[in-house]
Amino acid sequence: MGDLLNVSSNPHIRSKVSTDKIMLCVIIALIPATVFGVINFGVSCLLVIGASIASAVLTEILCCIVMKRKISVTDLSAVVTGLLLGLNMPPAVPLYIPIMGSAFAIFVVKMLFGGLGQNFMNPALAARCFLVISFPAAMTNFECDGYSGATPLALLRAGEEVNLMNMITGRIPGTIGETSMIAILIGAVFLLLLGVIDLIVPMTYLVTFVIFIGIFGDYGFNSYYIFCHLAGGGIMLGAWFMATDYVTRPITKMGQYVYGIILGLLTGIFRIFGTSVEGVSYSIIIANLLVPLIEKFTYPKPFGRGGERR
Repeated sequence: MGDLLNVSSNPHIRSKVSTDKIMLCVIIALIPATVFGVINFGVSCLLVIGASIASAVLTEILCCIVMKRKISVTDLSAVVTGLLLGLNMPPAVPLYIPIMGSAFAIFVVKMLFGGLGQNFMNPALAARCFLVISFPAAMTNFECDGYSGATPLALLRAGEEVNLMNMITGRIPGTIGETSMIAILIGAVFLLLLGVIDLIVPMTYLVTFVIFIGIFGDYGFNSYYIFCHLAGGGIMLGAWFMATDYVTRPITKMGQYVYGIILGLLTGIFRIFGTSVEGVSYSIIIANLLVPLIEKFTYPKPFGRGGERR
């Protein structure tokens, strides 16, 4: 009977698909964005991504040894965390920054709270926010071979014209994995077809964001302006690959709609009224913190004895 009382950490999803297979699907889905980032910014990006992944994996192994837990890197979650953080790095960032960021993501955000399934926010984004606060100059310097100057979102806020097609294809300055809208959507479609993610969170997020900038932006519902916002910055990478994280999103359908709306509103507020032209990372982190409250008000009430009566 004792074994029957052992309950694993969330997410509790009845499926024959294991965690390592889901993580492998995510890794495969991120390959188009990774390959384009390397082609776009140079082979040196492989060092940044590799350092981020290696730091995440080694930190998790060390934590498991010190905490006397079973080595858990075979579930590939540490690899996904390191890969996502690496794709959120500027191309020319010093290697000690992604190494430090991945160590923070795994040790502070993940392992200290019990490991996979018990972290209260997305580890990769928490680490990115930590790095932006700690190393603002390095984390906002997107100059590299072939690219210099402000990002398209910064130019857009200044009232200058930007090349929308370059933004969609990814021929713009930015982080390694966020620039190509096409590469990100290829990976997203792959995950959708396999059933790893669904449309609720990302589409609610993006639709809410579009409505917000249409109402409060300077150009109304101008299609060019809206597509520039969708193709610029990290909103596509965040919407399809990080806001959909099983652990840090709500488990209820209604909660996921509320979660997506909050993400869209927060990102719109940061981009239109904030001092930064981005805001996706902070939006997802704040929404992660609100998930327990969202689930409290959206969890279905039990019917029957002790529950709600009709």
